[in-house]
Amino acid sequence: MRALLSNFKGHYAQLILGPAFKLCEAVLELLVPLLMAQIIDVGIRNGDIAYVAGHGLEMLGLAAAGLLCAVICQYFAAMCAYGFGRSLRRQLFHRVMELSRTEYGSIGTDSLITRLTNDVTQIQTGINIAIRLGIRAPFLTVGSIVMALAINWRVGLVFLVSTPLIVAVLYVIMSRSVPLYARIQAGMDCISRLSGENLEGVRVIRAFSKQRAEIQAFQAAGSSLAEASVRVGKISAALNPLTSVIVNLAIVAIIWLGSRYTDMGILAQGQVIALVNYMTQTMLALIVLANVIVTLTKAIASAGRVAEVLDLKSSMLQPVQSDPPVSDAPRIAFKDVSFAYPAGGENAVEGLRFSVQPGQTLGVIGPTGCGKTTLVRLLCREYDVTGGAVEVDSVDVRRYTFADLRGHIGLVPQTARLFAGTIRSNLAMGRQDAEEADLWRALETAQGADFVRAKPDGLDTEVEEGGKNLSGGQRQRLTIARALVRQPAILILDDSASALDYATDSALRRAIRRDIRDATVVMISQRASTIKNADCILVLDDGVQAGFGTHEELLRTCEVYREICRSQGMGEVSV
Repeated sequence: MRALLSNFKGHYAQLILGPAFKLCEAVLELLVPLLMAQIIDVGIRNGDIAYVAGHGLEMLGLAAAGLLCAVICQYFAAMCAYGFGRSLRRQLFHRVMELSRTEYGSIGTDSLITRLTNDVTQIQTGINIAIRLGIRAPFLTVGSIVMALAINWRVGLVFLVSTPLIVAVLYVIMSRSVPLYARIQAGMDCISRLSGENLEGVRVIRAFSKQRAEIQAFQAAGSSLAEASVRVGKISAALNPLTSVIVNLAIVAIIWLGSRYTDMGILAQGQVIALVNYMTQTMLALIVLANVIVTLTKAIASAGRVAEVLDLKSSMLQPVQSDPPVSDAPRIAFKDVSFAYPAGGENAVEGLRFSVQPGQTLGVIGPTGCGKTTLVRLLCREYDVTGGAVEVDSVDVRRYTFADLRGHIGLVPQTARLFAGTIRSNLAMGRQDAEEADLWRALETAQGADFVRAKPDGLDTEVEEGGKNLSGGQRQRLTIARALVRQPAILILDDSASALDYATDSALRRAIRRDIRDATVVMISQRASTIKNADCILVLDDGVQAGFGTHEELLRTCEVYREICRSQGMGEVSV
């Protein structure tokens, strides 16, 4: 929780002044019944219009001062709460960006989104309410009891009896409703997960005509959330009737005792009215306090969920400074590398041993699920190896800072991922200081310049979220160009030409060989024709290195590679 409290930095003044002004408002509110009693007992009884008017103006003054205090408190509360929320979102987003894939998997992307949005909003609301009402409600409750005892301690005993009864009702209702809020938060996570999955996979759902099944699953999750919300609503709905019954009975007791003491000359009529007002204030203050506690309970539950993320430490540590690379060393080297995904059981890859020199092209091929993408993740250090070592320029990737390691790498993942903005802004992610000529040069190499020129706005063409307004081939060419803009020492193409036709794929490979001769290219593909001209080819089979060499060497020595080539109509002819 300390990580959360640090977000109050810069808002301590508002945190103190807000409740202070609210306390002033509560003090002024406690004085109003006393003025009313004096107006009744002195002004009205004696028919003194001037007295009534004078004290009436005093009441208006108290009301105006109270309103001013409330407005100032509201301003400070908003400044503090929304400033805290802004700082917390920034801190939480920064921490999420630091986490490794292992931590992402342990929490879940949809849950992280819910914590970044809904949970932070709950905390922000809790702070706002606490500043505005956290002190006012308890002070009014205690203050009303004290003022009632000061007027007449015998009648004040009614407050001492009724107030604990109201508190007991509040406790019973809250003890039954608060646990349901955790269920509501879990339901929100489920709704968020289903929404994300369905919106992202809507084409697959429609292709398999599963709309009805997904709608039913969403309705079931919504029904569960609604059921929990309705249960909380039903329990909370009993609050006002029960407290009203207790307060009305207390008011009856006050009037009954007050009438007797008035006849006896112990109490004045105005004092009885003041006692009734104090009882009403007590009831309203306790109800407000209950709502404050409910809001704070939600906020505390959300704070726990946010703190859980802030307390997470990445399982992959990085050095303060990268080790210097070794000249004339292999650009990439895998040394007896083994790796198993967290809670994955068996190794995804095992015993990988190969090296690639600067300027060479490495082709990686193998059946689906053989570990090709895992190899990329280990090279980019998205995961740490469980055995052996991955080296770049003879330095273990664990001895690089993340910025230095990934600054050397241009990655084009399997799924072409673009961001809302423009073609220019997406390409500039590769290198923020890239000039327009650099962008066009990368597009030419990626075979994307023609279609970008054909757009009316060229590089400033709008790109929708995920690049939904572009075709699959266009998205892939833009992601390749984005990686090329970086001018990386290692370019990784992870099956990134799957949406391209054979002619464009061939042109892309020729352009890469021509334009980035100094870079080491890792080309992962299902097509043997795509990687056959690579300087060296790695063949994977069920996570094991089945072969390593040139196309001709593998045709002679590797049965797995021969079978892949044969299945794709390449036979065993050397090309």
